Amino acid sequence: MKKYSVLLAVAAALLTTACNDDFLERYPLDRVTNQTFWNSENDLRVYNNGLYDLSRNNDNVPISHGHQNGFDSHWASVWFLDELADNMAPRHARHTLYQQIRSGKHVVPTDPGPQWFGYKGWNFVRAINIGLANYDKATLSQALKDRYAAEARLFRGWFYAEKVQKFGDVPWVDKELNTESTELMAARMPRAQAMDKVLEDLNFASTKLPDNWGDGNAPGRYNRWAALLVKSRLCLYEGTWRKYHGGADAAKWLQEAANAAKELMDKGPYRLFTTGSPTTDYNSYHRVLNLAGNTEVMYWRKYQLGVFTNHVQSYFEYAGGATKNMVEDYLCSDGLPISTSPLYKGDAKIEDVFENRDPRLRQTVLHPADAVRYKYHLNDGRAYPRIQGMEGGYLSTTGYHIIKHYNADDMIGKAFDTAESPAIIMRFAEALLNYAEAQAELGKLSQADLDLTINKLRDRVAMPHLKLDKVPVDPRYTADGISPVIAEIRRERRVELFMEGFRYNDLKRWKQGKKLTIPTMGIRWDAAAIARYPKATIQTSVDPVSGNTYIDVYKGTDWAGPVFDESKHYLWPIPLNTLAQNPAVKQNPGW
Repeated sequence: MKKYSVLLAVAAALLTTACNDDFLERYPLDRVTNQTFWNSENDLRVYNNGLYDLSRNNDNVPISHGHQNGFDSHWASVWFLDELADNMAPRHARHTLYQQIRSGKHVVPTDPGPQWFGYKGWNFVRAINIGLANYDKATLSQALKDRYAAEARLFRGWFYAEKVQKFGDVPWVDKELNTESTELMAARMPRAQAMDKVLEDLNFASTKLPDNWGDGNAPGRYNRWAALLVKSRLCLYEGTWRKYHGGADAAKWLQEAANAAKELMDKGPYRLFTTGSPTTDYNSYHRVLNLAGNTEVMYWRKYQLGVFTNHVQSYFEYAGGATKNMVEDYLCSDGLPISTSPLYKGDAKIEDVFENRDPRLRQTVLHPADAVRYKYHLNDGRAYPRIQGMEGGYLSTTGYHIIKHYNADDMIGKAFDTAESPAIIMRFAEALLNYAEAQAELGKLSQADLDLTINKLRDRVAMPHLKLDKVPVDPRYTADGISPVIAEIRRERRVELFMEGFRYNDLKRWKQGKKLTIPTMGIRWDAAAIARYPKATIQTSVDPVSGNTYIDVYKGTDWAGPVFDESKHYLWPIPLNTLAQNPAVKQNPGW
């Protein structure tokens, strides 16, 4: 991200200065005040730079989620959010909270919440509302003032939608409060009403933001196209939530999602990144340091030595590895699921798993033969995979080491916490997936829609097209209560967006929390595996479907026997301190 010249002293002054209506008051000349600041476009830009700065804190404002700065990147990274779901299998103590939530063992917190999971960040809303109350003071055209208001309203709508997704009803505030404000002791606004306000903010942002800020995607500021992608993402969540959990106007929200994605697809400047190499194009741009000018990346977080740095590359081991369940979702090269394709070679040894499969699998999970190519781990020369308990190298809980984002060059020769791997926050591929899913959920999906979306993603990796008149039926999904084509769109989403932070929210909005109760397994375990992976310390279980034995990641731990209570686990609990401070706020059901 371009290093903004954020004048935090200015923001602090404006957040604390009270208005004075006495026209005879002579304002100080040696400091910034609310009465003297809001004049030029630069003033508005500088103030909004402060909003970007606040939004970098994934702990308080987990919307444009990237990597937390420095050492904290060991837990606060968009790459690790899939640990909440069935894509990844963490066992590291620093990722205990992920394990608690995915297993249904989390409890009501006392304070606003640990790490990015909390009921907090309200200072961000206050900063936004102060800006919105003052932008119109500038002596600028209305269009210029609107673009900065649109920037702020994008942040506000996005922030509140994220809180709705976690907690349901929310304390909606659209003005600056003081200690006497009655809103401080108000009840939470009902979800439906709050989301209508979110949609108002998103509509304003997606029409008033400029198409281009002239920042060269370096990465700069959120533009109108980014607002459309955020709108499609949030409206898709709300539409599917209402469809599967119950609620009014589900079709309205799904249509809003489809319309926003289609406008971006038809009019925006972004396209899928491709060089014509199916075996490398999917993950190649996820493993570079500079994404400026990439045709697919719509917004990203830049890290630069001396400004913001991270060390996420060193924390791949904390993620545990991809799960057997995830790996089995990749289609065979004939476009059929492994349960029905004659091309599937089985999983007797890990190399077999990659044979005749969607090329994205080998660009997501490490094939043993690719360790040298990827310089894995730091080009240590060891044989991979390496299982927990083995000596040296990166270890995996499942045997399926993740390679999608791996970049050894961002570690070799660099001191700890000085790495610069970027975080992709928005990419065009999501718009394609959002549009296809919204159309399918609306019952409007056509072959032309598939060709514009799912099949473009498949073209990049030379996979067969999905055909409406020949949709495969995967026995793994027949009990989900959805059509085969929706099942395939969901599969495509899981595969394409793996380790980009979507899976847990997807399972919640689809009302598929039951999938989190499936035991988390890894590679096949038999006499050959025992010989191949000496000193591995693992537990195993028999897969009831195949009858084969596999690593059982959480067997014998506190996270064995996962539960998902349909009456409460789709929403998170309100902290006890919040309930004590405001009796009008009621706890979510079941907690």
